[in-house]
Amino acid sequence: MKQSGTSSLLQDAVQDLASGVVSALRSGDHARAAAPVAVDPEAEGLALAAVRVLGADALLPSILQRTPPPPDELAVFRKAVETYPPGAHAAPTVVWSHWAMLRTLRRLDPGHIDGPDEEPDAAWLEGATWQLLTHQLAVLAALALPGEDSAVARAAVHRPVDVARGFVRAVRRRDWRQAAGAGRWLTLLDGVPRTLGLENGLDFVELMGGQDPLVALQVKAARLTRTGAFV
Repeated sequence: MKQSGTSSLLQDAVQDLASGVVSALRSGDHARAAAPVAVDPEAEGLALAAVRVLGADALLPSILQRTPPPPDELAVFRKAVETYPPGAHAAPTVVWSHWAMLRTLRRLDPGHIDGPDEEPDAAWLEGATWQLLTHQLAVLAALALPGEDSAVARAAVHRPVDVARGFVRAVRRRDWRQAAGAGRWLTLLDGVPRTLGLENGLDFVELMGGQDPLVALQVKAARLTRTGAFV
């Protein structure tokens, strides 16, 4: 019961954090995303865990606006990276999410990050079915940034039709989070079938799943990427 309660609290914390990011993206102003670490140890742990779950998107307003986040917000992000490194047997998506957070720190806080900027292995995406590819890309949607190169991004670039198929499948299955993440990637890709109607598709995903801040975040990021509003 205690574990279930903790999981629920973490989900709420992630939703609150995502809502803050969405608010900042919608307003066009820099707003707080990663809340300052609280004095209470339990609240601090939840705040750090929520940042780690959201990953690099916790600082998405600063990344897109090319503005430095407040120092205490950046400190929370940095501590989340340090507190939750991937384990030896972590899933590839966990390793890549951590790498994306390190890349964000190198950009926004270069004086406090050491070590080589070496990409993790992306071999698991080679030859992946279009269904698996779309699922993995949606999990790693925080890597879908304009002008940013990575092995994951290159895997998406080479298979726009497969990602489009995955987007349609996610919509049909009413998996709004996966559809939103896939849609965010599609805004960066050339060769997306015009018959997909991505803009209308994003509108539909937002209508059906936009009450979920995690869906709203991806859709808003996709639209900003598509219009170049912050780039």
